[in-house]
Amino acid sequence: MSPIYIPRRKFIRGAIATAAFGATSQLWVGCSEQAPTTGNTGSPSTTGAASATLLNIGFIYVGPKDDFGYSQAHFEGETAIAKLPDVKTFSEASVAETATVQETMLSMINQNGVSVLFPTSFGYFDPHILKVAADNPKVQFFHCGGMYTEGKHPKNIGSYYGYIDEAEYIAGIVAGLTTKSGKLGFVAAKPIPQVVRNINSYTLGARSVNPKATVQVLFTGDWSVPVKEAEASNSMIDQGVDVLTCHVDSPKVVMETAEKRKVFCTGYHTDQSKLAPNGYLTGAEWDWTSVYTKYVELFKAGKSVTDGGIPHILRGGLKEGFCKVSPFGSAVSAATKKEAETALAKLKDGSLIIYAGEMKDNTGKVVIAKGKEYKQTDIDLEKMDWFVEGVIGSVKS
Repeated sequence: MSPIYIPRRKFIRGAIATAAFGATSQLWVGCSEQAPTTGNTGSPSTTGAASATLLNIGFIYVGPKDDFGYSQAHFEGETAIAKLPDVKTFSEASVAETATVQETMLSMINQNGVSVLFPTSFGYFDPHILKVAADNPKVQFFHCGGMYTEGKHPKNIGSYYGYIDEAEYIAGIVAGLTTKSGKLGFVAAKPIPQVVRNINSYTLGARSVNPKATVQVLFTGDWSVPVKEAEASNSMIDQGVDVLTCHVDSPKVVMETAEKRKVFCTGYHTDQSKLAPNGYLTGAEWDWTSVYTKYVELFKAGKSVTDGGIPHILRGGLKEGFCKVSPFGSAVSAATKKEAETALAKLKDGSLIIYAGEMKDNTGKVVIAKGKEYKQTDIDLEKMDWFVEGVIGSVKS
């Protein structure tokens, strides 16, 4: 079954045109009574567990579904589960990380009768998901990247994310063995822990095979700023960087700039090899099809995050199918492939620990003591606010 796309923002905006957006939950109940339902949808008053006949699931994206990046990766997962029996999906793209997403969530609940929502962008969590989830306790909300806190957040919220920094570590190995200048460049959106961790793992991968390699980081300030992404890419290339990568919503500009300037690149979110057929080395990809399929299986089994049947925090890496490494490009040598594949196998069997001491940050301070190891599941890694040695830049940029 294909995903369904319908305009929904005008409904909520019209209903609250004469009231402040920060209204009480009673206002939202009033709106829901006026809201029509569409298609063969269930009632939003049902439990978070799947209905016996049809499971209605909503997805919300901060960018377009064909952005060659973050939103497209999630949309590919939505498209896959929409083909499963008794599943109907509703989605809206290009929804800002503002009160607009509250309108979209409420519309999906009241108009489409969704019992499960996946608002995927980082900035949707606080205060937007927290607000709507508290007012709609019978709907399950699952946020990508947010951190659920027991006793602080509503029980109908779950958090899911993958250890994609494992794939970034592999991409770093390939970059470190391919660079001629030893200068790698990383275009990043915001210095949040998930982004910082990807930068650090990429750097550690590169320096594991090329100890003198450096990674210059430039932040654009937001998830999608194509002009700044192009400026950052060109600036670093002008300074001698010969491999570019990024953590922005759509890597398209960075990949195309690298190809145009005839330098190498590694991708993120999805496979961007079509954008840079000559210089694309590999990339760190999400596999949301795997993750969302697992969630649907849990929903159909009658489990919910509210009653504890589904964990509030769900994580996984290469081994668990949350992420994967893009196919190697034509510029990657056989020796480099072998090195990367060896590390990949070790990450999957747990014998390679990315964050093991002694480790220093890029100011020379010891951040992980000798003999100390942080496994991927360690929650401290999700609070990362420092750059490893070899990164040129500041988390406070």
